[in-house]
Amino acid sequence: MKINKHITGEGHIAEVESEGIVIHSAEDALDLLGNMYYQGIEKIILHQKNITHEFFNLRNGMAGEILQKFSNYRMRLAIVGDFTKYKSKSLNDFIRESNKNRHIYFVGSLDDALSVLN
Repeated sequence: MKINKHITGEGHIAEVESEGIVIHSAEDALDLLGNMYYQGIEKIILHQKNITHEFFNLRNGMAGEILQKFSNYRMRLAIVGDFTKYKSKSLNDFIRESNKNRHIYFVGSLDDALSVLN
């Protein structure tokens, strides 16, 4: 796993890069949050490919559990990926509502992620 720091007018944004899955569980998310928090990072960019596919199945509660941890730590998050492949109405509604709350975003590109987190 590699962390790229993007410096903006609003501070540092950490972009997590990895060839494999970084977030397998809520505990993995908490470990990442703790690591970033102690480095003074308040905004994180994750790529869809680095999050377990189970995250996108809302029935198991994983997405809610993980995103609640980001909210509790007041860590803003952008997840970059192509979410059009998911045909679940509930997931699409979840993504749309998340994007409205100004804390968790699902976006299509790194530029979009930097823009919404800045």
